[in-house]
Amino acid sequence: MAELMEVIKARRSVRKYEEKNVPEEVLSSILEAVRWSPSWANTQCWEVVVIRDREIKENLKESIFPKNPATNAITQAPLLLAVCGKLKSSGFYNNIVTTKFGDWFMFDLGLFTQTLCLAAQDLGLGTVVVGLFDHDKAKGIIKVPEGYELVALVPLGYPAKISSAPQRREIREFVHQNTF
Repeated sequence: MAELMEVIKARRSVRKYEEKNVPEEVLSSILEAVRWSPSWANTQCWEVVVIRDREIKENLKESIFPKNPATNAITQAPLLLAVCGKLKSSGFYNNIVTTKFGDWFMFDLGLFTQTLCLAAQDLGLGTVVVGLFDHDKAKGIIKVPEGYELVALVPLGYPAKISSAPQRREIREFVHQNTF
């Protein structure tokens, strides 16, 4: 458990990357880890687009909202992963939504993305989860088909700068016993 806690505590949102390619076997190791992410009824509703093409990354950078601190990371990182989810799969039985919160794909993609970030950290790479962008514009750029949504962009590469850990709430501040 100590090694896992070290990886969890060391993970940061990395926004500056070295000009160093990520070897294919390292990317494969990360993708092997994420394929074991849990999901609703094992629906595995995720899809990931691995983007290396500079022009596509430049076009995606144009979809980022102004003042987003991760804007430059989109093109600076050697790899950009577009995390997508299949709609009406997770949280559904017999094509009927079964949860109070509707489609469960966002929850499953959160688990998937966290696994991705921790696996990358464990292998010495950095990530930042980018969610503040024009999703429809970006979806068109990478040709996400009908029935799927682009949820997050995740730059991936070797960190050029690692920030210190932000302040965290104490456990007693968010844990409740028996009732809220």
